[in-house]
Order: sequence, then structure tokens, then C-alpha cells
Amino acid sequence: MLMLSRTAASLYWLGRYVERADFIARLVEATVRLDALSATPAGEAAWESALRVTYTDEAFAASGARADQTNVARFLTIDTGHPGSIVQCLDMARNNARAVRTALTREAWTAINRAWLLFNSRMRPGNAMATLNLVEAVKAETRGFEGAILRMMRNEAVWFIRLGSAVERADNTARLIDVKYHLLLPEGAPVGGIVDRDQWTTILQTVSAVTAYRWLYSEGLEPRLVIDLLLTRPELPRSLAACVEETVEMLGLLGKRTGLQGGADRMARARLARMHKTRTPEVIVGGLHEWLSAFIAENLALDRAIAQQFRFI
Repeated sequence: MLMLSRTAASLYWLGRYVERADFIARLVEATVRLDALSATPAGEAAWESALRVTYTDEAFAASGARADQTNVARFLTIDTGHPGSIVQCLDMARNNARAVRTALTREAWTAINRAWLLFNSRMRPGNAMATLNLVEAVKAETRGFEGAILRMMRNEAVWFIRLGSAVERADNTARLIDVKYHLLLPEGAPVGGIVDRDQWTTILQTVSAVTAYRWLYSEGLEPRLVIDLLLTRPELPRSLAACVEETVEMLGLLGKRTGLQGGADRMARARLARMHKTRTPEVIVGGLHEWLSAFIAENLALDRAIAQQFRFI
């Protein structure tokens, strides 16, 4: 029995919005630590880069507020007037989950609803420690949702959610590398110094890759190796390589079950073939920004192809 297109779309966007909320929570957490807990506080530069990663710098600038921890953390977490805030992502995730309630287990629905309730009653994120506690609670609920999905019966519902998560995760990681790589080190700060080390650690913290980096690389913290990890190592779930592989896998499973195959499959498989040939030194020499910009554009095109293939629109 074929799943209704609107149901498939709700499941896909449920996966995307939960992943987006989790990423913003991780980004805020890492930025708070960089700004308030590192040896050399990064100040407004750290929060401005967080806004650029989420493509919300212009929207925030329009508010006229200063780009400090209090204002940006509120904007990215609990600002109901900002469609890209965590609370709005959770609201959209909950709306999509409610539309497909019968396709979800009680455990999955409870995780979404609990996260939404957690944020819906908050008026301000609080100081640095309160903000860390808030985003940690969100991360706990999104992990609970992810675990619930992995324990569900393997069917179209799970595959559409995971497909949405993989597409969203790829976009988030690519934007994180692109913005942070170009904006990290303040002018005059030495490469390899305390500020440089703290800021590259921030990137790894955002994608939960600090331990993975230590396992995979015997060298100290080096930007080229961080980039290699986030681009080409499928062992890391949030790497671009892992996201590309999961996208192909989910499309393949959905194609076999539904019989709907087409442009999205071809685009995803072609991207995977190129990723297998990607070498980090060549990407850096050829222009990391250009490579990532092309990846982000292709990911957007893939999202549209998925919508067309499964008749979301």
C-alpha cells in the first residue's frame, strides 16, 4: 500500500525539523563554551559566526540588537518571531508529528511533545549556564526521538524521517565548515594558538566529534584534519560522507517499497560516487568555499528532487 504524499512529506519534514533543532542546540552550546568558558572569550565574533552558520545574520541585524550571548542565544532558541529558532523548529516538528501520529510510536511522539513543552514555556534562555542546561535538555529529547525511531518497525515512516534527517544534517555540516573555516581566527591571532585551538574544538563539539577525532587521528588538532573528518570520513555520523551514504540508502529502500524512483535517486548516487573520489587536500587547494557552496546548492536541488519524486508538491 502506497503512503499518501502528504503523509510522506510530513514524515520527511519531521526528520528535518528535529535535526535542525538539535543542530542549533549544539551550535548554541558550543558557542557559549567558546565565548564564556574558553581561555580567551570570543565575544561578539563567536555569536555573529553562529548567526551566519544558520543563515540568520540578516534577520538578527534587522532587530537592531547587539550580537552578544544574551540576545543571540534568545534569538536562536526561544524567539517565537524567528522561524529558525529552536522553539519554532520544535513547533513545526510537533505539527508534522501530530499529522502522522498513527505512524509513530508513543515513545517517538512523547520525545517530540516533551521537547516542545520544554521550550514553549520559556521566556528567556538565562545566563551561560542556564543556556547550556536548556540546550542540553533539547539534545536529550532529540536523542530520545532518534532512539525511538531506530526502534520502530522498518517501514516507509522510518525511512522518510531518516531521509529528511540526512538531508538536513548534510546541509548543517556543510554550512558549519564553510562559515567557521573562513571566520574563525581573529586578525592577529596566531595559527595554532589558544584561540585557534579553542575554535576548532568548537566545530568538533558542535558535531559531537571530539572523541572521534582523537580516535581517527594521532596528530594534534589541525584544521586540515578536522575538515577531512567532517568531509570524507563515513565513520562520523554527521560527516558529509555519512550523510550522502545514508541519503542513497534511504532512497533505495523507499524506491523498492514504493516503486517511486527517479531524479532524486540518480542525483544522490552521482553525489555518492563523487564523494568516494573526494580527497581533502585537493578540495582545500581547489577552494574549500567553492566546493562547499556547490555541495550546499546540490543538496538543495536534491531536496527539491525528493519532493517531486515522492509528490510532496
